[in-house]
Amino acid sequence: MQRLLVTGGAGFIGSHLVERLLDRGDEVVCLDDFNDYYDPAIKRENIRAAAAHQRFLLIEGDIRDAALLEAVARDGRFDAVVHLAARAGVRASIREPVLYEDVNCRGTLNLLEMCRRHGIGRFVFGSSSSVYGRASRVPFSEEDPAVHPISPYAATKRAGELLCFVYHHLYGMRVTCLRFFTVYGPRQRPEMAVAGFTRRVIGGEPIDVYGDGSSRRDYTHVDDIVDGATRAIDTPFPYEVFNLGESRTVALGELIALIEKAAGRKARINRLPEQPGDVPVTYADVRRAGEMLGYRPRVPIEDGIERYVSWWRGRSR
Repeated sequence: MQRLLVTGGAGFIGSHLVERLLDRGDEVVCLDDFNDYYDPAIKRENIRAAAAHQRFLLIEGDIRDAALLEAVARDGRFDAVVHLAARAGVRASIREPVLYEDVNCRGTLNLLEMCRRHGIGRFVFGSSSSVYGRASRVPFSEEDPAVHPISPYAATKRAGELLCFVYHHLYGMRVTCLRFFTVYGPRQRPEMAVAGFTRRVIGGEPIDVYGDGSSRRDYTHVDDIVDGATRAIDTPFPYEVFNLGESRTVALGELIALIEKAAGRKARINRLPEQPGDVPVTYADVRRAGEMLGYRPRVPIEDGIERYVSWWRGRSR
């Protein structure tokens, strides 16, 4: 049994990870600020099942609050910190770049300082495929330089990785950075493509499609992401970066067709121009994660979309 601090543990990925850790016997402290990026009631529902566990503790607070983090660490005696809290979303980061830098960079630095001061020697950082920007070589490899992010969100995630390396180098902290590739599944944030398209297709509302539908993403089911994250928690390295994806690309038009098939309804499409900050393709090379973590994505997009639509219909009744 480990005692783990999971920041952002009431969010989409975080709540799934928290449940997995509790189910296997760990103690979990969840730190989340329930901000208004989307309806906080959704996050509270996300952790409703976890809250029933005796080995779960929820602390409401902001990772920018250094005094709070000091108190959390002093009382916590943590084996590791899993840092998933962040302001998410490429387009929103273009509207509010200062907020994204403040939360994602200063907040991460606060947590690293907390770990340094209290001797917490393991840190798992939730990063993003967006750090690769408009990379010309696919699939994306962890060896790629990732020096040309094209949104403030992507830049803050790359900065977080670099801050993690600094704390590994200076203080010997064991750090693993996980680059998540377009995660979907139950509890996905409402503004993301799979969630938004499913809601609107089933409701008979038009969907907004930016560009011609040819952009491609490496859609990765949250169950596979959680599997990779738990393996990273259990297999500490001095400093490593891993891609976590399905390692397969799906065009936006293909994704819509899969949702239509699972929903049994045709989509009404509202075509709009491409958005600043969007990349044409994401595609994960997961060989390093496979060799070093034993990571094997198991949920193909066809099964994952059917599962998601079924889950959505169940919760909408």
